[in-house]
Amino acid sequence: MRVIAAALAWLQMVLFTASGFVASDSVHRVQDIYDPVATAFERHPGADPWYYAYDGKYYYCYASGEGVGVKTADSIAGLYEAEHHQVFEAPRDTPYTHSWWAPELHCIDGVWYIYVAADDGNNETHRMYVLRSDDPVGSYTFCGKVSSPDDHWAIDGTVFEFGGDLYMIWSGWEDDPDAGQNLYIAGMSDPLTISTERVCISRPERKWERKGAPINEGPEVLTTDKGLFVIYSASGSWTDDYCLGMLRLIGDDPMCGDAWRKCPLPVFSGRKGAYGPGHGSFVTDFETGARYLVYHANEESGTGWYGRSIRLQKFRVVCGVPVFGRPVTGSRLFES
Repeated sequence: MRVIAAALAWLQMVLFTASGFVASDSVHRVQDIYDPVATAFERHPGADPWYYAYDGKYYYCYASGEGVGVKTADSIAGLYEAEHHQVFEAPRDTPYTHSWWAPELHCIDGVWYIYVAADDGNNETHRMYVLRSDDPVGSYTFCGKVSSPDDHWAIDGTVFEFGGDLYMIWSGWEDDPDAGQNLYIAGMSDPLTISTERVCISRPERKWERKGAPINEGPEVLTTDKGLFVIYSASGSWTDDYCLGMLRLIGDDPMCGDAWRKCPLPVFSGRKGAYGPGHGSFVTDFETGARYLVYHANEESGTGWYGRSIRLQKFRVVCGVPVFGRPVTGSRLFES
C-alpha cells in the first residue's frame, strides 16, 4: 500500500507540473512527496475545526449549541483541554437562531471577528453572519448578515487580505433551490461588508467532487513563499469520499475567475481509520515553525456526520506547493 500511495503522490506532483502548479524542473523524489508527515497528535470529537494563531496565542473556535465557543492556550496541543468560553448564544426566533456551522475567528486591525453560517431552522435560509469583539474570549456583538448583493444561500465563509484589500470566499448555491455548491469570492470594504458582486472560482465538475452530491465547500486560504492557495472540501461531507481539493491563484486579481487553477486530483483523501477527511484549517507553531493541517475524519466507514473527530498533522511545502501526504491513523496519531 505504501508503494501505491507513493506512486499516486508522484503522479499528483506530475499533474501539478502539467497544470502549472510547479515548474517542470522541480518535481522532487517520491519520498519527498509521500512523507511530509513528521508528527501527528490530538484527536477529539468535533467537526469543521478552526485553529488560529495570533500574537503568541492559539485559538480554537467552534459551534457550541446555537452559538459559538472559543478556547485559547499557549500551545496548539493545549487547546482541547483549555477552558471553554461561550462567546455568543443566538436569540430565539430570528433568521439566525439555528444550525450554527463552521465559525471562524479572525483578528483584523486589532478587532476580533467571528464569521459563521446560521439559519432559521430551514437549511434553505442559511446565510453568513458576523460577530465582533475587542476580546477574543469575551462576549461578542452580533453585527448582522454579510452577503453579496444576490443574497443566495451561503456557508463556510473565510476572509483574507491580498494586495492590501480584504476578500471573502464562501460556499454557495448558484441559485435557489440547491443545484450544487460552488466557491465564490467577493471584495469587502470593511470586515462587516461585502462591497462587490460575487465571482465563482470553482464548481464541482470532477468525479471526485461529486460523490454523494456536487459540492465544493469549506474553503481556506493558505499562503506560501510562492503563492496563494485555497484548500477546499469536495463531495458530500456525509460520505467516505469527502476529501480536500486545491486551487492556486495564477494571476494578479483574485476577483478574476480564470485566475484560479484547480489541481486535477484531491490533495488529501481518506483511508482506513480516516474516512472522509475534510474541512481543513491551518496553524503554524510559533516556536518551531511547523505547519499543521487541522481537519475532521471518521474512524469507521459509513458513519457520515456521526463519530467525526478532529485531527492534526504536519505538512510540508515543496517548491512553494503545500503537500499533505495521507492521513495518519491508529496509534501513530498520538506520536509526538
